[in-house]
Amino acid sequence: MSFNLTRVRADFPVLAREVNGQPLAYLDSAASAQKPQAVIDAESHFYEHGYAAVHRGIHTLSAEATTEMEEVRAHAARFLNAASPEEIVFVKGTTEGINLVASSWGGSQLQPGDNIIITEMEHHANILPWQMVA
Repeated sequence: MSFNLTRVRADFPVLAREVNGQPLAYLDSAASAQKPQAVIDAESHFYEHGYAAVHRGIHTLSAEATTEMEEVRAHAARFLNAASPEEIVFVKGTTEGINLVASSWGGSQLQPGDNIIITEMEHHANILPWQMVA
């Protein structure tokens, strides 16, 4: 099976844009990832037909949203080969995820004298949390 870049780009509506007369190449996904049409459609359906807080209500919409979220968590666990769905944590983005890992795991596992190795090329979201732990 070959990799078809044109087909992949077609899944992302924003990549149909041109910037300065050139096809858009969006390379800041660590900060704001562009979404494929399937995700846009799924989010739109959720907002239009059942938006409600998960694990926070006993009404129908909340129960449905909770079930859907837990199904997605289980699917992600299988995809990532996690031992259980409880190992899957949803975060708002890379920055929040790295902050959680640095403050929880880093704060409990790193000892004085340990080294944290990162490169000069890191996004600030992967530098500052480790500096705070150190």
